[in-house]
Amino acid sequence: MEDAFEQGPIRPPSEAQSLLIRVTRNCPWNRCEFCHTYKGQKFSIRPVAEVKKDIDAVKRIVGEIKALSWQYGFGGEISAPFVNLLLQNHVPLPDGSQGILLWLYAGCKNAFLQDGNNLILKTDDLIEILRTLKETFPSVERITTYARAKTVSKKTVEELQALGRAGLSRIHIGLETGYDPLLEYMKKGVTAEEHIEAGRKVKQSGISLSEYVILGLGGKKMWREHAIERARVLNQIDPDFIRVRTLTVLRTMPLYEKVKRGEFALLGDDEIVVEERLLIEHLEGITSTFVSDHILNLLEEVEGKFPEEKSKLLALIDRYLHLSPGERTNYRLGRRAGFYRSVDDLTHPELRAQVEVALKQIESEHPGRVDQVISELMGSFI
Repeated sequence: MEDAFEQGPIRPPSEAQSLLIRVTRNCPWNRCEFCHTYKGQKFSIRPVAEVKKDIDAVKRIVGEIKALSWQYGFGGEISAPFVNLLLQNHVPLPDGSQGILLWLYAGCKNAFLQDGNNLILKTDDLIEILRTLKETFPSVERITTYARAKTVSKKTVEELQALGRAGLSRIHIGLETGYDPLLEYMKKGVTAEEHIEAGRKVKQSGISLSEYVILGLGGKKMWREHAIERARVLNQIDPDFIRVRTLTVLRTMPLYEKVKRGEFALLGDDEIVVEERLLIEHLEGITSTFVSDHILNLLEEVEGKFPEEKSKLLALIDRYLHLSPGERTNYRLGRRAGFYRSVDDLTHPELRAQVEVALKQIESEHPGRVDQVISELMGSFI
Protein backbone atom coordinates (compact mmCIF):
# COMPACT_ATOMS: atom_id res chain seq x y z
CA MET A 1 0.00 0.00 0.00
CA GLU A 2 1.35 3.41 -0.95
CA ASP A 3 -1.51 5.72 0.03
CA ALA A 4 -0.98 8.02 2.99
CA PHE A 5 -2.81 10.98 4.45
CA GLU A 6 -1.85 13.71 6.88
CA GLN A 7 -2.59 13.44 10.60
CA GLY A 8 -2.59 16.10 13.29
CA PRO A 9 -1.21 15.61 16.82
CA ILE A 10 -4.36 15.55 18.97
CA ARG A 11 -8.04 14.66 19.22
CA PRO A 12 -10.53 14.60 22.11
CA PRO A 13 -10.67 11.34 24.09
CA SER A 14 -14.30 11.01 22.98
CA GLU A 15 -13.06 10.72 19.37
CA ALA A 16 -10.83 7.68 19.99
CA GLN A 17 -12.71 5.61 17.41
CA SER A 18 -13.21 8.42 14.90
CA LEU A 19 -11.70 8.87 11.46
CA LEU A 20 -9.22 11.77 11.69
CA ILE A 21 -9.15 14.22 8.78
CA ARG A 22 -6.74 17.14 9.08
CA VAL A 23 -8.30 20.37 7.80
CA THR A 24 -5.83 22.90 9.21
CA ARG A 25 -2.35 22.68 10.69
CA ASN A 26 -1.76 23.74 14.29
CA CYS A 27 -3.45 26.71 15.99
CA PRO A 28 -3.87 30.28 14.64
CA TRP A 29 -3.75 31.76 18.16
CA ASN A 30 -1.11 29.56 19.81
CA ARG A 31 -0.44 31.87 22.76
CA CYS A 32 -2.21 30.18 25.67
CA GLU A 33 0.07 29.93 28.70
CA PHE A 34 -1.09 26.43 29.64
CA CYS A 35 -0.77 24.80 26.20
CA HIS A 36 2.32 23.37 24.54
CA THR A 37 0.79 21.33 21.73
CA TYR A 38 1.53 23.69 18.85
CA LYS A 39 4.28 25.88 20.26
CA GLY A 40 6.88 26.69 17.61
CA GLN A 41 4.60 25.45 14.84
CA LYS A 42 3.22 27.70 12.12
CA PHE A 43 -0.51 27.73 11.48
CA SER A 44 -1.80 27.08 7.98
CA ILE A 45 -5.08 26.29 6.28
CA ARG A 46 -4.90 23.26 4.06
CA PRO A 47 -6.34 23.80 0.56
CA VAL A 48 -9.76 22.20 0.13
CA ALA A 49 -8.43 20.13 -2.77
CA GLU A 50 -5.67 18.75 -0.53
CA VAL A 51 -8.14 17.73 2.18
CA LYS A 52 -10.39 16.10 -0.42
CA LYS A 53 -7.36 14.22 -1.73
CA ASP A 54 -6.81 12.87 1.80
CA ILE A 55 -10.44 11.75 1.94
CA ASP A 56 -9.91 9.92 -1.36
CA ALA A 57 -6.76 8.33 0.08
CA VAL A 58 -8.74 7.08 3.06
CA LYS A 59 -11.33 5.61 0.69
CA ARG A 60 -8.62 3.72 -1.19
CA ILE A 61 -7.07 2.48 2.05
CA VAL A 62 -10.49 1.27 3.21
CA GLY A 63 -10.86 -0.64 -0.04
CA GLU A 64 -7.42 -2.20 0.32
CA ILE A 65 -8.08 -3.21 3.93
CA LYS A 66 -11.36 -4.84 2.92
CA ALA A 67 -9.53 -6.63 0.09
CA LEU A 68 -7.11 -8.00 2.68
CA SER A 69 -10.08 -9.20 4.70
CA TRP A 70 -11.23 -11.21 1.69
CA GLN A 71 -7.69 -12.41 1.03
CA TYR A 72 -7.29 -13.77 4.57
CA GLY A 73 -10.69 -15.45 4.56
CA PHE A 74 -12.75 -12.98 6.58
CA GLY A 75 -15.22 -12.20 3.78
CA GLY A 76 -14.66 -8.45 3.78
CA GLU A 77 -15.59 -8.12 7.46
CA ILE A 78 -13.41 -5.99 9.74
CA SER A 79 -13.57 -8.22 12.78
CA ALA A 80 -11.37 -8.41 15.87
CA PRO A 81 -9.60 -11.59 14.64
CA PHE A 82 -8.84 -9.91 11.30
CA VAL A 83 -7.49 -6.75 12.94
CA ASN A 84 -5.34 -8.82 15.29
CA LEU A 85 -4.02 -10.84 12.36
CA LEU A 86 -2.92 -7.70 10.51
CA LEU A 87 -1.21 -6.20 13.54
CA GLN A 88 0.42 -9.39 14.80
CA ASN A 89 1.79 -10.27 11.36
CA HIS A 90 2.98 -6.71 10.73
CA VAL A 91 1.16 -6.48 7.41
CA PRO A 92 2.47 -3.29 5.72
CA LEU A 93 -0.04 -0.44 6.01
CA PRO A 94 0.32 3.27 5.16
CA ASP A 95 0.75 5.93 7.86
CA GLY A 96 -2.46 6.38 9.83
CA SER A 97 -3.96 3.08 8.70
CA GLN A 98 -4.11 1.61 12.19
CA GLY A 99 -6.53 4.42 13.03
CA ILE A 100 -8.59 3.52 9.97
CA LEU A 101 -8.61 -0.12 11.08
CA LEU A 102 -10.04 0.90 14.46
CA TRP A 103 -12.54 3.18 12.73
CA LEU A 104 -13.69 0.36 10.43
CA TYR A 105 -13.92 -2.04 13.37
CA ALA A 106 -16.05 0.52 15.26
CA GLY A 107 -18.50 0.79 12.37
CA CYS A 108 -17.29 3.88 10.45
CA LYS A 109 -19.77 6.13 12.26
CA ASN A 110 -17.71 9.07 13.54
CA ALA A 111 -15.18 11.50 12.09
CA PHE A 112 -13.12 14.27 13.69
CA LEU A 113 -11.68 17.22 11.80
CA GLN A 114 -8.20 18.22 13.02
CA ASP A 115 -6.56 20.77 14.10
CA GLY A 116 -7.11 23.51 16.65
CA ASN A 117 -9.60 25.91 15.01
CA ASN A 118 -11.25 24.71 11.81
CA LEU A 119 -14.06 27.26 11.85
CA ILE A 120 -11.48 29.79 10.75
CA LEU A 121 -12.07 28.41 7.25
CA LYS A 122 -14.48 30.18 4.93
CA THR A 123 -17.86 28.65 5.63
CA ASP A 124 -18.33 27.48 2.03
CA ASP A 125 -14.94 25.76 2.05
CA LEU A 126 -15.73 23.87 5.24
CA ILE A 127 -19.14 22.93 3.84
CA GLU A 128 -17.44 21.47 0.76
CA ILE A 129 -15.16 19.35 2.94
CA LEU A 130 -18.08 18.16 5.08
CA ARG A 131 -20.17 17.23 2.06
CA THR A 132 -17.28 15.36 0.46
CA LEU A 133 -16.72 13.40 3.65
CA LYS A 134 -20.41 12.50 3.95
CA GLU A 135 -20.71 11.57 0.27
CA THR A 136 -17.57 9.44 0.37
CA PHE A 137 -18.54 7.66 3.59
CA PRO A 138 -22.38 7.57 3.90
CA SER A 139 -22.05 5.54 7.10
CA VAL A 140 -20.67 8.57 8.96
CA GLU A 141 -23.28 9.83 11.41
CA ARG A 142 -21.26 12.31 13.45
CA ILE A 143 -18.58 14.83 12.40
CA THR A 144 -16.94 16.98 15.06
CA THR A 145 -14.22 19.62 15.29
CA TYR A 146 -12.30 21.93 17.61
CA ALA A 147 -12.94 25.67 17.38
CA ARG A 148 -12.00 28.87 19.23
CA ALA A 149 -14.86 30.80 20.79
CA LYS A 150 -13.51 34.04 19.30
CA THR A 151 -13.83 32.57 15.81
CA VAL A 152 -17.25 31.05 16.42
CA SER A 153 -18.56 34.34 17.81
CA LYS A 154 -17.84 35.95 14.42
CA LYS A 155 -19.91 33.38 12.54
CA THR A 156 -23.62 34.00 12.02
CA VAL A 157 -26.17 31.50 13.27
CA GLU A 158 -27.13 30.99 9.63
CA GLU A 159 -23.55 30.00 8.77
CA LEU A 160 -23.47 27.53 11.64
CA GLN A 161 -26.82 26.10 10.57
CA ALA A 162 -25.44 25.61 7.05
CA LEU A 163 -22.47 23.74 8.52
CA GLY A 164 -24.87 21.60 10.50
CA ARG A 165 -26.89 20.75 7.39
CA ALA A 166 -23.65 19.81 5.63
CA GLY A 167 -22.87 17.32 8.38
CA LEU A 168 -21.09 19.10 11.26
CA SER A 169 -22.54 17.49 14.38
CA ARG A 170 -20.53 18.85 17.30
CA ILE A 171 -18.10 21.66 18.10
CA HIS A 172 -15.53 21.32 20.90
CA ILE A 173 -14.62 24.69 22.47
CA GLY A 174 -12.02 25.33 25.16
CA LEU A 175 -13.78 27.61 27.65
CA GLU A 176 -11.20 26.84 30.37
CA THR A 177 -12.51 29.66 32.61
CA GLY A 178 -15.17 32.36 32.63
CA TYR A 179 -13.16 34.80 34.74
CA ASP A 180 -11.92 37.65 32.54
CA PRO A 181 -8.76 38.49 34.57
CA LEU A 182 -7.74 34.83 34.36
CA LEU A 183 -8.54 34.62 30.64
CA GLU A 184 -6.25 37.61 30.16
CA TYR A 185 -3.54 36.20 32.44
CA MET A 186 -3.53 32.92 30.51
CA LYS A 187 -3.55 34.80 27.17
CA LYS A 188 -6.67 33.07 25.87
CA GLY A 189 -7.44 35.97 23.55
CA VAL A 190 -11.16 35.87 24.27
CA THR A 191 -13.55 37.32 26.87
CA ALA A 192 -16.25 35.66 28.92
CA GLU A 193 -18.92 37.48 26.93
CA GLU A 194 -17.43 36.25 23.67
CA HIS A 195 -17.54 32.72 25.08
CA ILE A 196 -21.21 33.19 25.93
CA GLU A 197 -21.99 34.61 22.49
CA ALA A 198 -20.18 31.77 20.72
CA GLY A 199 -21.77 29.07 22.85
CA ARG A 200 -25.27 30.44 22.42
CA LYS A 201 -24.83 30.67 18.66
CA VAL A 202 -23.77 27.03 18.47
CA LYS A 203 -26.73 25.97 20.60
CA GLN A 204 -29.13 28.08 18.52
CA SER A 205 -27.80 26.50 15.33
CA GLY A 206 -28.67 23.01 16.54
CA ILE A 207 -25.06 21.78 16.55
CA SER A 208 -24.04 19.87 19.68
CA LEU A 209 -21.63 21.82 21.92
CA SER A 210 -18.86 20.55 24.19
CA GLU A 211 -17.27 23.15 26.48
CA TYR A 212 -13.94 22.23 28.09
CA VAL A 213 -12.95 23.54 31.51
CA ILE A 214 -9.59 23.25 33.28
CA LEU A 215 -9.55 22.53 37.01
CA GLY A 216 -6.71 24.26 38.82
CA LEU A 217 -6.21 26.96 36.18
CA GLY A 218 -6.82 29.76 38.68
CA GLY A 219 -4.02 28.64 40.97
CA LYS A 220 -4.11 29.63 44.62
CA LYS A 221 -4.89 33.30 43.89
CA MET A 222 -7.89 33.00 41.60
CA TRP A 223 -9.33 29.54 42.22
CA ARG A 224 -12.59 30.77 43.75
CA GLU A 225 -13.33 33.35 41.06
CA HIS A 226 -12.30 30.78 38.46
CA ALA A 227 -14.89 28.30 39.75
CA ILE A 228 -17.77 30.73 40.25
CA GLU A 229 -17.35 32.78 37.06
CA ARG A 230 -16.87 29.64 34.99
CA ALA A 231 -20.18 28.34 36.35
CA ARG A 232 -21.83 31.68 35.52
CA VAL A 233 -20.73 31.46 31.89
CA LEU A 234 -21.73 27.81 31.59
CA ASN A 235 -25.14 28.59 33.07
CA GLN A 236 -25.71 31.18 30.34
CA ILE A 237 -24.56 28.84 27.56
CA ASP A 238 -26.09 25.53 28.74
CA PRO A 239 -23.77 23.39 26.56
CA ASP A 240 -24.63 19.81 25.73
CA PHE A 241 -21.42 18.65 27.43
CA ILE A 242 -19.12 20.11 30.08
CA ARG A 243 -15.81 18.26 29.78
CA VAL A 244 -13.35 18.50 32.66
CA ARG A 245 -9.57 18.63 32.40
CA THR A 246 -6.99 19.09 35.19
CA LEU A 247 -4.08 21.50 34.88
CA THR A 248 -0.65 19.92 34.70
CA VAL A 249 2.29 22.21 33.96
CA LEU A 250 5.17 20.92 31.87
CA ARG A 251 8.50 22.61 31.18
CA THR A 252 7.41 23.10 27.57
CA MET A 253 4.49 25.32 28.59
CA PRO A 254 4.88 29.11 28.95
CA LEU A 255 3.10 28.87 32.32
CA TYR A 256 6.03 26.85 33.67
CA GLU A 257 8.19 29.98 33.92
CA LYS A 258 5.54 31.70 36.06
CA VAL A 259 5.41 28.66 38.33
CA LYS A 260 9.20 28.56 38.52
CA ARG A 261 9.34 32.25 39.52
CA GLY A 262 6.69 31.73 42.19
CA GLU A 263 4.30 34.02 40.37
CA PHE A 264 1.73 31.25 39.86
CA ALA A 265 1.12 28.83 42.75
CA LEU A 266 -0.36 25.49 41.75
CA LEU A 267 -3.25 23.93 43.64
CA GLY A 268 -2.82 20.52 45.20
CA ASP A 269 -5.12 17.62 44.34
CA ASP A 270 -7.38 18.15 47.36
CA GLU A 271 -7.68 21.86 46.63
CA ILE A 272 -8.62 21.09 43.03
CA VAL A 273 -11.36 18.76 44.24
CA VAL A 274 -12.71 21.58 46.45
CA GLU A 275 -12.66 23.86 43.40
CA GLU A 276 -14.54 21.26 41.35
CA ARG A 277 -17.17 21.05 44.07
CA LEU A 278 -17.62 24.82 44.06
CA LEU A 279 -18.04 24.75 40.27
CA ILE A 280 -20.71 22.05 40.41
CA GLU A 281 -22.45 23.76 43.32
CA HIS A 282 -22.88 26.94 41.23
CA LEU A 283 -24.13 25.22 38.06
CA GLU A 284 -27.83 26.04 37.88
CA GLY A 285 -30.60 25.96 35.28
CA ILE A 286 -28.72 23.80 32.78
CA THR A 287 -29.32 20.44 31.13
CA SER A 288 -25.66 19.68 30.39
CA THR A 289 -23.90 16.35 30.82
CA PHE A 290 -20.84 16.68 33.06
CA VAL A 291 -18.02 14.47 31.73
CA SER A 292 -14.68 13.59 33.35
CA ASP A 293 -13.12 11.76 30.40
CA HIS A 294 -9.43 12.39 30.94
CA ILE A 295 -6.79 10.38 32.78
CA LEU A 296 -5.47 13.49 34.57
CA ASN A 297 -8.74 13.97 36.44
CA LEU A 298 -8.48 12.65 39.98
CA LEU A 299 -12.16 11.73 40.29
CA GLU A 300 -13.09 10.07 37.01
CA GLU A 301 -16.43 8.93 38.43
CA VAL A 302 -17.75 12.49 38.83
CA GLU A 303 -19.99 12.34 35.78
CA GLY A 304 -23.70 12.91 35.35
CA LYS A 305 -26.62 14.79 33.85
CA PHE A 306 -27.85 18.14 35.10
CA PRO A 307 -30.03 18.92 36.91
CA GLU A 308 -31.11 15.45 38.04
CA GLU A 309 -27.68 14.11 39.01
CA LYS A 310 -26.14 17.23 40.52
CA SER A 311 -26.58 15.96 44.08
CA LYS A 312 -24.92 12.67 43.08
CA LEU A 313 -21.87 14.53 41.75
CA LEU A 314 -21.53 16.53 44.96
CA ALA A 315 -21.88 13.34 47.02
CA LEU A 316 -19.09 11.65 45.04
CA ILE A 317 -16.79 14.59 45.71
CA ASP A 318 -17.72 14.69 49.39
CA ARG A 319 -16.96 10.97 49.68
CA TYR A 320 -13.38 11.69 48.62
CA LEU A 321 -13.03 14.78 50.82
CA HIS A 322 -14.25 12.82 53.86
CA LEU A 323 -11.47 10.25 53.52
CA SER A 324 -8.62 10.47 56.02
CA PRO A 325 -5.43 12.23 54.83
CA GLY A 326 -3.70 8.86 54.54
CA GLU A 327 -6.50 7.38 52.46
CA ARG A 328 -6.50 10.40 50.15
CA THR A 329 -2.74 10.06 49.62
CA ASN A 330 -3.16 6.37 48.90
CA TYR A 331 -5.92 7.10 46.40
CA ARG A 332 -4.02 9.92 44.70
CA LEU A 333 -0.97 7.72 44.14
CA GLY A 334 -3.08 4.76 43.08
CA ARG A 335 -5.01 6.87 40.61
CA ARG A 336 -1.91 8.48 39.09
CA ALA A 337 -0.09 5.14 38.91
CA GLY A 338 -3.01 3.49 37.12
CA PHE A 339 -4.23 1.20 39.91
CA TYR A 340 -7.50 3.00 40.69
CA ARG A 341 -10.36 4.20 38.50
CA SER A 342 -12.58 5.44 41.33
CA VAL A 343 -12.68 5.83 45.10
CA ASP A 344 -14.53 2.49 45.21
CA ASP A 345 -11.24 0.82 44.32
CA LEU A 346 -9.94 1.62 47.80
CA THR A 347 -12.09 -1.29 48.99
CA HIS A 348 -10.16 -3.78 46.82
CA PRO A 349 -7.59 -5.32 49.21
CA GLU A 350 -5.14 -6.43 46.50
CA LEU A 351 -5.09 -3.08 44.72
CA ARG A 352 -4.79 -1.18 47.97
CA ALA A 353 -1.94 -3.40 49.16
CA GLN A 354 -0.01 -2.78 45.93
CA VAL A 355 -0.41 0.97 46.34
CA GLU A 356 0.70 0.77 49.98
CA VAL A 357 3.87 -1.02 48.89
CA ALA A 358 4.55 1.65 46.27
CA LEU A 359 3.85 4.41 48.78
CA LYS A 360 6.28 2.96 51.33
CA GLN A 361 8.94 2.62 48.65
CA ILE A 362 8.53 6.26 47.62
CA GLU A 363 8.67 7.44 51.23
CA SER A 364 11.81 5.35 51.76
CA GLU A 365 13.63 6.47 48.62
CA HIS A 366 12.27 10.04 48.44
CA PRO A 367 11.41 11.18 51.98
CA GLY A 368 8.87 14.00 52.00
CA ARG A 369 8.51 13.99 48.20
CA VAL A 370 5.35 11.93 47.69
CA ASP A 371 3.49 14.91 46.23
CA GLN A 372 6.34 15.59 43.81
CA VAL A 373 6.37 11.98 42.63
CA ILE A 374 2.60 12.08 42.08
CA SER A 375 2.99 15.30 40.10
CA GLU A 376 5.67 13.72 37.92
CA LEU A 377 3.36 10.77 37.25
CA MET A 378 0.70 13.21 36.02
CA GLY A 379 3.15 14.85 33.64
CA SER A 380 3.90 11.52 32.01
CA PHE A 381 0.34 11.33 30.68
CA ILE A 382 0.56 14.49 28.55
